[in-house]
Amino acid sequence: MTRRLGCFGGTFDPVHQAHLRMARAFRDELGLDEVRLIPAGQPYHRTAGPQASAQDRLAMVTLALADEPGLVADGREVARLRPAYTVETLAELRSEIGPQAELWCLIGGDSLEQLDTWHRWQDLLRLANIAVALRPGFDAERLPPAVATEWQARQVTDFSKRTPSGTMRPLALPPVDVSATDIRSRLARGASVADALPPAVAAYIARHGLYRTP
Repeated sequence: MTRRLGCFGGTFDPVHQAHLRMARAFRDELGLDEVRLIPAGQPYHRTAGPQASAQDRLAMVTLALADEPGLVADGREVARLRPAYTVETLAELRSEIGPQAELWCLIGGDSLEQLDTWHRWQDLLRLANIAVALRPGFDAERLPPAVATEWQARQVTDFSKRTPSGTMRPLALPPVDVSATDIRSRLARGASVADALPPAVAAYIARHGLYRTP
């Protein structure tokens, strides 16, 4: 039976309930055997670095996934100690699972709009399929021309025809009003985050004094 692996990268600063919801939908809608949540050690797209260290963010993801079947924390980008490029991570995963396994990469609609700025972005589709979590209001007209061409040409309509790489697919997700920026703001002023974080992650943040206002 063909193995189906998904990867979901991000800063996860901190990992929160909307991340978990996306990961579960990614796993379930695509029938994946496993989804790797991969915290970026040194995200090159962000002008300001994450507030929590890479080690703390990896620890929080590991705690958040402890009771989530098929969801696994992957620390490879944290271990690199340099800017992490998605194409390199996908190449590593592809070499580990072989050429016939299905490999999927989950990105958000905002990332799709900037995909042509990613390092070797066109190689992503040579290595993997791409699932896009679209928020309400997504407008394909905003896509850069080169990305729009790929988006139009590579979307699959018959999901029974599965391939190891090269296709794109929207992921249907009703909106959830949770953001890491809001969570960090609430933590900084001592407000409750019980509705937004897995309990083990909230406990880790409290224990280590993360996101407090200096």
